[in-house]
Amino acid sequence: MSAIENSHILIIATDGFEQSELFDPRDMLMKAGAKVTLASPESDPIQGMKHDEKGDTITPDITLDAVSMDDYDGLILPGGVANPDTLRVNEKAIALIRAFTDADKPVAAICHGPWLLIEAGVVNGRTVTSWPSVRTDLTNAGGKVVDRAVAIDGNIITSRNPDDIPAFVEAFTKAVTEGASVAA
Repeated sequence: MSAIENSHILIIATDGFEQSELFDPRDMLMKAGAKVTLASPESDPIQGMKHDEKGDTITPDITLDAVSMDDYDGLILPGGVANPDTLRVNEKAIALIRAFTDADKPVAAICHGPWLLIEAGVVNGRTVTSWPSVRTDLTNAGGKVVDRAVAIDGNIITSRNPDDIPAFVEAFTKAVTEGASVAA
């Protein structure tokens, strides 16, 4: 594995992403030297949310159709309610999540982001965490749900909420630089 400054990270998001769950990991990784690319279904700016109020917008760097999983070392899936709910019916987004998982590249989902892991069919038998309202869905998908800042199982990293962002980014960075480890 390479140092974080030699890595290229993909974030997938669309309208309704929780602002801190996209901007904070992105900024932390970029500050550490990683190249970070934001992909979305369309090239138009996407709307962030600060809980239930509109936040900032951000323009994606690339559309999902133009993404090749081979160009990236890891994937981050921010939450927000509308963002993962919209993306879980996007075939390209789900195919990319499966491709990253199958390639044993780190896939990190926070808050409501694990809905995308459920849709991709990669939760069964894994130890995971999320926002409380997503936990029943994770259990129904065969996940072993825990309530802690970060759950790591193989190359899947999950966190509960914006308060967990520092631990979330630390676990993701370690997985990218040292390789995914099977630690539940």
